[in-house]
Amino acid sequence: MSDRKYRHRGYMDDSDDRERPRRRGPESKPGLEGAPRGRGVGMPTAVVFRCAVCGRNIKLLGDIEPTAVCPQCGKPLHTCTNCAFFDPGAPFECRKPLEARVDSKARANRCPFFAPKTVRDLSSRGPQSPDDARAAFDALFKK
Repeated sequence: MSDRKYRHRGYMDDSDDRERPRRRGPESKPGLEGAPRGRGVGMPTAVVFRCAVCGRNIKLLGDIEPTAVCPQCGKPLHTCTNCAFFDPGAPFECRKPLEARVDSKARANRCPFFAPKTVRDLSSRGPQSPDDARAAFDALFKK
């Protein structure tokens, strides 16, 4: 009797006899920035900046100053949580190469990489007329 405990093929086989699939490196994800995500297709959208604390839409007039605060809640706007590069899974929780970790992500800072996190505003004011709803429906199936 052989030394094998089980008769299944592959159990305790010599690893040199078969070819193992080679591992590929991490595949890059296609850039989905600005691509439609399914909601609001054909509906007008606006790119807005929202406060990370209260969610108020804020008009962007150039860069956000490090001393800027939200007009509704009074919290600082130049923070890591309002930044486009903020990523809790990245080193130092930022997608940019930082030399040191920023202690509080909700406090104002003077990070040189800060870029306001903008989102598409999909909340509509409601259709103005029945033709608007029909136009939005027809836009779904347009080529």
